[in-house]
Amino acid sequence: MVLLTMVLTKYALIKVFFDNSHLSVFQFFILVFSVLSITASGYIINDIFDINADKINKPQKLFIEVLVSKKKAWIFYFLGILFGFITGVYISLTTQLPYYSFYFIGTIGILFLYSKYLKKIALIGNLTIAVLCTLVIYLVVEFESAYFIKNSSLVSLKIVFVAYYIFSFLTTLIREIIKDIEDINGDTKLNAHTLPILIGRKRASKVAFFFAAVLLFGLLLILQLLHKEIIFVTYSVIFIVLPLVYFMYVLWKIESKREYSKLSKLLKIIMFFGIISMILFNFIDLKNI
Repeated sequence: MVLLTMVLTKYALIKVFFDNSHLSVFQFFILVFSVLSITASGYIINDIFDINADKINKPQKLFIEVLVSKKKAWIFYFLGILFGFITGVYISLTTQLPYYSFYFIGTIGILFLYSKYLKKIALIGNLTIAVLCTLVIYLVVEFESAYFIKNSSLVSLKIVFVAYYIFSFLTTLIREIIKDIEDINGDTKLNAHTLPILIGRKRASKVAFFFAAVLLFGLLLILQLLHKEIIFVTYSVIFIVLPLVYFMYVLWKIESKREYSKLSKLLKIIMFFGIISMILFNFIDLKNI
């Protein structure tokens, strides 16, 4: 999903606004490699700290200490952050944007803090991951637009970018809350203070429902602004809006843990189609933005 997001942001979304790309194919590859390495290391360190919880929450999906030893997992983690750090600094220096290195350094540190401490704090952990997921789009846009500040297309690009930023943030935030509800048993054993532990599954579901309602309102607002773009509107209604409405309906009436798992998967599908919608900007009249 991260790879798809970065590729479509550059080659489907940004390409509509700029004829010339700031990042070469090689430089973009380095950027992608850095982000994927740091992302992978984030998953590894999270699994390392979550071994005991995962034995309760999802024993059938336990990876560390089953397929890979904990020692090897630490080795893979350090290799991931090493490669991610080196390539991140490299792409920042070679594009003459040295201060962008702090994005990569900061993300490595935040992912460690999240896995060790932040994920156990109600909403703080959820918000952390939501922000980091939006950073995937943000980095590509920032690296590409750094030398196009005077270009008039940048204004339209920023508007579109903010829309996708909000979409990524809210869908990730909602999904993280749903995952916390799924994992409430294991998290309780670890003395975590996630949202469903503090206020209960039902109330946590209502919080997720609220953010879903905010997302739906934002989507309807965007569709109203682009109502002349029939292809975009039709696609969005069928593949994003209607599934989101169904998601909200099930979330409001939800009863079992199995349903939360299904909702999490449905939200991933909505996120996927949201990313794919970037392709449609090749058929949109930018004057309508």
